[in-house]
Amino acid sequence: MTKRSAFYAGSFDPLTNGHVDVLRGALTLADTVVVGIGIHPGKKPLFSFDERVSLIEQWGAAELGEDARRITIVSFDNLVVDAARAHGASIMIRGLRDGTDLDYEMQMAGMNETMAPDLQTVFLPASPSVRTITATLVRQIASMGGDITPFVPAQVAEALVVKFARQ
Repeated sequence: MTKRSAFYAGSFDPLTNGHVDVLRGALTLADTVVVGIGIHPGKKPLFSFDERVSLIEQWGAAELGEDARRITIVSFDNLVVDAARAHGASIMIRGLRDGTDLDYEMQMAGMNETMAPDLQTVFLPASPSVRTITATLVRQIASMGGDITPFVPAQVAEALVVKFARQ
């Protein structure tokens, strides 16, 4: 039987409960999930690539048990379709929060299908409890000393507190 691999791309800066929700869904659809952390030379992320990998791995170890082994984390700085192919994926996972996401993601899926007809884009709707969460808002709340515990895994909340205490 052929193993089905999914590619889930994002910045994950930081990992949010919304990302976790979509990642759990992806694990129900594929044998393995490659989490692709996009690296953009012009952007200065809050967390380094290695810190983001560590936070995802910590969450997986704490929450997924043996299923954490089904996740691989990589970086990419090229087209997502090229990164997905390079890592053997046949599925690209995209999370949806609302209609605005759907409009944008449908355009992207159409372009990706033209470039890579062998890859299938699968949209996973975020659970109602996490639909409002964005990494941008989490960073803003954390930078102002707000309580971000409802929006991120515990490991990420701790890392955010430490990160902003140093600034």
